[in-house]
Amino acid sequence: MTILACHELQKLVRTIPDYPKPGIMFRDITTLISDPNGFKSAVVLLADRYRDMKLTFVAGIEARGFIFGSAVALELGIGFLPIRKKGKLPFRTIGEDYQLEYGMDRIEIHQDAITQGDNVLLLDDLIATGGTAAAGIDLIRRAGGVVDHAAFVIDLPDLGGADIVRSKEVDVYTLIEFEGD
Repeated sequence: MTILACHELQKLVRTIPDYPKPGIMFRDITTLISDPNGFKSAVVLLADRYRDMKLTFVAGIEARGFIFGSAVALELGIGFLPIRKKGKLPFRTIGEDYQLEYGMDRIEIHQDAITQGDNVLLLDDLIATGGTAAAGIDLIRRAGGVVDHAAFVIDLPDLGGADIVRSKEVDVYTLIEFEGD
């Protein structure tokens, strides 16, 4: 198997116009993950960047962050930490509220998921406005973890989310980007 270049991965992402509402160009990663070489390439490219960083966990944000985050954690030989939506975890949790376009939402982790000083890579499929990723960083840090790096398969730079994450003194790495939203 040959590892695909980022511009080849971009061709595997389907764009669906006007979803979930008019004017939105939805970037669908299901076409990338259904291609075995594309999926493997994305995972290896993400993992290679962090191989020598002595990470403890990859934290993936529900739901598509679970797909890439768990695969990257497996590739790195480290644990995977799921960041879930409110009420989805069975044990005691800590959470972080964040602003949505119309209201608030909350993400959570188990209160014993992180040990003080754990080095955590935050990973999700896409960075758009940055609200969920910023909340994930705050949550991991509040739990005692260190978050200096965040990775995303797709960046929508026009929406400014990567800059929000960088403002938290977190390095941002993305494989591909799409102009516009």
